[in-house]
Amino acid sequence: MRKTAQPKLEQLPTEQLNPASSDLDLKPSLEIARIINTEDATVAAGVERTLPEIARAIDWIAQALANRGRLIYVGTGSSGRIAALDASECPPTFNVPPSTVQFVMAGGVRALSKAVEANEDSRELGMREMRKKKPTKKDVVVGIAASGRTPFTVAAVEYARKAGAKTIAVTCNPDSPLENAAELAIVVETGPEVVAGSTRMKAGTAEKLVLNMLSTGAMVRLGYVYGNLMVNLHQKNSKLTERAITIVARALDTSREQAREALQRAGRDVPVAIVMAKAGVSREKADKSLQAARGHVRKAIAAAQPLTTLNHRGHRDHGDAQR
Repeated sequence: MRKTAQPKLEQLPTEQLNPASSDLDLKPSLEIARIINTEDATVAAGVERTLPEIARAIDWIAQALANRGRLIYVGTGSSGRIAALDASECPPTFNVPPSTVQFVMAGGVRALSKAVEANEDSRELGMREMRKKKPTKKDVVVGIAASGRTPFTVAAVEYARKAGAKTIAVTCNPDSPLENAAELAIVVETGPEVVAGSTRMKAGTAEKLVLNMLSTGAMVRLGYVYGNLMVNLHQKNSKLTERAITIVARALDTSREQAREALQRAGRDVPVAIVMAKAGVSREKADKSLQAARGHVRKAIAAAQPLTTLNHRGHRDHGDAQR
């Protein structure tokens, strides 16, 4: 990792004045909303330019999780809160343990609701907090900082990389210390903010979009999504129970009543219900197949499919299961 000079904050693209929002304080509410909306519309295009790097990151994360490693986000301020949001949404969405996707944030959990800006400047704290996570070569650590220069985040990523973890930078300014600290950089150049320097706006939106892709993409690769259905959800309230019925009905192309019955036979377990119906097997067989496939629904269907006939080449015919 080569050392680069710390860029001056006022020189960063995200800190520049945005001509599109000049005299913003003189605008009526509708015009303020229109200006913000117009600027926000540019973010997706910036993310699109980084898709090759995002795809590579998804592969790294999926491989790490498949090998019982972890995805660990690290950030401060708005970036840290966005990271914490993505990490906290993974267990209810994909039914993975909270330890699978974690976050490290300057100031700890209390910084989620109260700014603790001073901690951002401490490299020592960044290394200390990452050291507590005990990163290894099985893990992927993603550092998020719009500026790309936050000492806490840069130091945490450097520590993780030295410990053998795969490291990824997510930032909105090119040629930054964070980009240099990580093995892979996702640099979404969002440019000047509507409110100069308020990187919770376009830069924050870009970070949220990228983290959505990283976690969701990895979970899809692991088979926790069937087709485009969120099959691994927890049914902890009436809304989620109704959603589970809808998911099973769509997966099996059947009525809601039949889906409800399928769920009951499967012990209210959505993946088990789908594997049972698709492969035509018992609950016990479906459950074992899912365990063997480590939750990958489509692989579990293929594995559970009873041996029926051989095709003209003498290969096993999986019938309804997609390979």
